[in-house]
Amino acid sequence: MQAAVVPEAGADFEVVEREVPEPAPGEVRISVDACGICHSDVYAKEGTNPVVSYPRVPGHEVAGHVDAVGDAVDTWEVGDRVGVGWHGGHCSTCDQCRQGNFLQCENGEITGLSYDGGYAEYMTAPSEALAKIPESLDAAAAAPLLCAGVTTFNALRNSDANVGDLVAVQGVGGLGHLGIQYAHAAGFETAAISRTPEKESLAKELGADHFINAAETDAGQRLQELGGADVVLATAPSSDAISSIVSGIGVDGSVVVVGVPGEPVEVSAQQLVQNRGAVEGWASGHARDSQDTLEFSSLRDIAPEIETYPLEDVDEAYGQMIENEARFRAVLEL
Repeated sequence: MQAAVVPEAGADFEVVEREVPEPAPGEVRISVDACGICHSDVYAKEGTNPVVSYPRVPGHEVAGHVDAVGDAVDTWEVGDRVGVGWHGGHCSTCDQCRQGNFLQCENGEITGLSYDGGYAEYMTAPSEALAKIPESLDAAAAAPLLCAGVTTFNALRNSDANVGDLVAVQGVGGLGHLGIQYAHAAGFETAAISRTPEKESLAKELGADHFINAAETDAGQRLQELGGADVVLATAPSSDAISSIVSGIGVDGSVVVVGVPGEPVEVSAQQLVQNRGAVEGWASGHARDSQDTLEFSSLRDIAPEIETYPLEDVDEAYGQMIENEARFRAVLEL
């Protein structure tokens, strides 16, 4: 098989020929149809996560179909359409797993970091890490939903927002353009916040009821004029932008951070106290969360905007993502 390998931390990709892996007991082999390129793949490319060993095949937005099953696997069959996201498996025995918090598993694995991911024609994964892909979803469109999709969908559905509440999506990019669609489909009054006025028409097409140009308007003040946001989904990884939007939440409102900035986020304790507000974070989700995301996306015709590349153009695709030039998700088709 062909695979895009990072031979050592910080090295360039090498597209090499490898033996097709055999699934171990409890594992499934996936014939990869498409794999999204996510900014978190930087951890594998640059070696900034201690779980990574080299050589490593990155990729945790994997859409494909079951090619073979290992011993003791009875939940999947050859031919099943499946996806694998960031959550690459859990132990089922630690305290967090016993409480159902599989994403917080003390021994959890990360697809494309703990083991080889989807920048290859085949990969293996623990059976509990797989999500079923509806037949109506194209593989290339489904792939980013395994990370960007489940992150925004899961954060919103686990928030305190109710139908009709004001939900603001900060950032109209790889995460935000999906967050707007999910917020609209869930019945929220949806506001899109961006410093790029050219994105207004797209935001409205995706379902935003309001567009706030943060380059010319105090976004927090504008949200207060709309009644105060019940939830602000912070998708753009900017500490300053996140800090500035806290003033826009209403009573019992919250800023939910899903786009992780490199610097600390400063907030006014007085603002939080006055509004009984909160700034919190949300990670993506486990396999069932991913499957829920895929099924809801199919039901409501929600899809990412993608640019596709063949495996041999992995350097270009990764570069487009790093330079924030992709609109909005880069996907390898295999």
